[in-house]
Amino acid sequence: MLALLALLSACGAEQDSGLARVRRTGELRWGADAQGGEPYAMEDPDAPGGMRGFEVELAEALARELGVRARFVQNDWSSLVPSLERGSFDVALNGLEVTPSRAGRILFTRPYYVFNLRLLARRDDAAVTGLEALKGQRVGTLANSLAWELLQRGGVEAVPYEGVEEPYIDLEQGRVRAVLMDDLIAQRYGQPRPGLRVVGDVGEGYYAIAVRPGEEDLRAALGTALGNIARSGELRAIFQRWGIDNAEQQRMVDWTDAQTREVLAPTRTARMGWGQLVLFLQAAGVTLLVSAGAMALAIPLGVGLALTRLYGPGWAARLSTGYVELFRGTPVLLQLYVLYYGLAGVLRLDPLSAAILGLGLNYAAYEAEVYRAGVLAVPRGQLEAAMALGMPLRLALRRVILPQAFRVALPGVTNDFIALLKDSSLVSVISVVELTKRMTITAVDVRSWLIPGALCALMYLAMSYPLSRLARHLEARLERG
Repeated sequence: MLALLALLSACGAEQDSGLARVRRTGELRWGADAQGGEPYAMEDPDAPGGMRGFEVELAEALARELGVRARFVQNDWSSLVPSLERGSFDVALNGLEVTPSRAGRILFTRPYYVFNLRLLARRDDAAVTGLEALKGQRVGTLANSLAWELLQRGGVEAVPYEGVEEPYIDLEQGRVRAVLMDDLIAQRYGQPRPGLRVVGDVGEGYYAIAVRPGEEDLRAALGTALGNIARSGELRAIFQRWGIDNAEQQRMVDWTDAQTREVLAPTRTARMGWGQLVLFLQAAGVTLLVSAGAMALAIPLGVGLALTRLYGPGWAARLSTGYVELFRGTPVLLQLYVLYYGLAGVLRLDPLSAAILGLGLNYAAYEAEVYRAGVLAVPRGQLEAAMALGMPLRLALRRVILPQAFRVALPGVTNDFIALLKDSSLVSVISVVELTKRMTITAVDVRSWLIPGALCALMYLAMSYPLSRLARHLEARLERG
């Protein structure tokens, strides 16, 4: 009986409209990314576990208007829309720009902030006078943002980033020619850097609250709430407290339904076609290049580390052990950040080189343990016999021990290479557009994750399966030998 009541209750909950669900639970769950930083939404250093930012205050004001409380839900900014669609939170509220690709996929409320797209270049690069001077050049921005779409249309090589500070670091280091971001981001993360200058504002956009399709009642209630706090002066008071108010924001106070319909006018949906397939193939080539290059570095370095641990002097063995423990015990994502951004002042690497070097150094630690296990699997007596025949240690290792150790280590090495193919997706954090990053970009463009995701999986399988077959062939051949 209790199970039946629970089932009926669950079914009733599923039939709730968006607004009814929010009022039933007594909270407005809003998704945002604390990594976005000031002035949007960020952790409050004075109140552990608390949040601060102009969108935090906006969410609280909206929840109050709806008669509920606001609850922050952490979510990566790049996946806010998919997470909203799957029901991780009620609304997405985090500098989410109204773009044609998003407007055809989710519901937007009336805008709450108008921003400009601001172009920055290096102070010593006077040739950059606008977007027209950057055709064919690398320009950094956030992936799937309004700036990203503008750059794609302008014949510029758009370089995608996941954070707001990293593009300006790359601009200072000369890895990109310019950066195009929202003016709120540029003011705080780009303009304070002495080596950079403002080229100008090249476009305008709006921030709005995103709601799941089919929840028009929640969108209407939020639109009414936004209108109330705008007309009361509370909205601009929030902007003033965070130093982001300007004359343009009066438009949010006087905003009309007709303007909302104009901004949210439907656009043609992009489709998967041959052009997208070519981009996928190029990204797969990048994935294969990064993986093969990293493995070509990891194998000899791993062999050297393993032999040093087993046969090197004490101090060298301890250093090798320390290397292995350091690179195995810390996340590869952290290592990539440190190598590419943390050491940018002393080690200037392009993204592809940094990706290969970072993954190669990380996987060398794992290869060292695979080869060490392979060497230890060879009976000790074989090394002693070889040396008794007058072979130096180096020759005995090369002719007697390592060939047998390689046969033992081969399955582990193959497994590591397949794992490396998948781990190469992490290099997107240093602006390398590999296969998984291309999939996420395309999924937003075509407003579907199913076909791009299936194509991405198929390409990974096409790269890894032949490697598995080759490894089994080599194992069988070594067994016969």
